[in-house]
Amino acid sequence: MNLEQAVLHKLRALPPERQQEVLDFAEFLQQKNMPKRPLKSVKGLCADLKVDITEEDIAQARQEMWGNFPREDI
Repeated sequence: MNLEQAVLHKLRALPPERQQEVLDFAEFLQQKNMPKRPLKSVKGLCADLKVDITEEDIAQARQEMWGNFPREDI
């Protein structure tokens, strides 16, 4: 008896709810072994939007957001 046959033999001996657990676990293991896709950079995600954000824009947004933050609590 090979490994696949042994697994099937054991699987068939289980009740249906336990068989579902085995299937769920097998799917989890399959997902775990799939190669991970590289993450896209934010620049790449926004490239087609034709938005040009400068360092000055970011600095201004930070100042507007955190400008009134109480410094004595830091």
